[in-house]
Amino acid sequence: MSMGEELSEKLAYKMVDIIPGAATFKVPQSCITTWGVMLALVLLAIFFTRKMEIVPKGRQALLECFMGMLYKVFYGILGEKGKRFIPYLLTVILYLGVSNMLGLIGIQPPTKDMNVAAGLALTSIVMVIYAGISYRGFGAWVKHFKYPNAIITPLNVLEIGIKPLSLCMRLYGNILGAYIIMELIIRSLPAVVPLLASAYFDIFDGLLQAFVFSFLTSMYINEAMEDED
Repeated sequence: MSMGEELSEKLAYKMVDIIPGAATFKVPQSCITTWGVMLALVLLAIFFTRKMEIVPKGRQALLECFMGMLYKVFYGILGEKGKRFIPYLLTVILYLGVSNMLGLIGIQPPTKDMNVAAGLALTSIVMVIYAGISYRGFGAWVKHFKYPNAIITPLNVLEIGIKPLSLCMRLYGNILGAYIIMELIIRSLPAVVPLLASAYFDIFDGLLQAFVFSFLTSMYINEAMEDED
């Protein structure tokens, strides 16, 4: 099998048997991986939050420092009016951060699947729409599409579809591109080079894409709650 054929086979959309031999119980491989990431995050949360103390120390201090840093980033964007959306943003950035680094242990990231990226993007835009309606009220939210001039109303409405598309394609394209490049490097170059490349694509780029996705979502939420002159 040629390199191209092997890579195409790896990139193919795969279904996995939940019950061996039962054709009606198949789910996407990306779904199985997502369940694994969710389980890992839950177990880590239980581990880090066991026997919490008023004065943090050890793993509790580490957790509070890390989560506090992320919380401050999103609070700086959303402020008091949007802080209720921060738990969602923290969940997304943790899920994406872990998922995007799975290549380090030889597991294909679920975000390499267009359906996963699209699902995350649509969920984020639903949160954006909800933020706008809950803050402005439904009538004012509809009227804001005419701002600053009624002539650009179609463009403002079009943004509802453009934003999730841009979130989806940015996440999917970057993770898929990084995965393809890593596969080509592994098959074409000496052993040391893939290790250095993995440090960039699986760690730096993976964490960067997790942050960019969450950051843009927070910006969209903040924009939806802005008061218009």
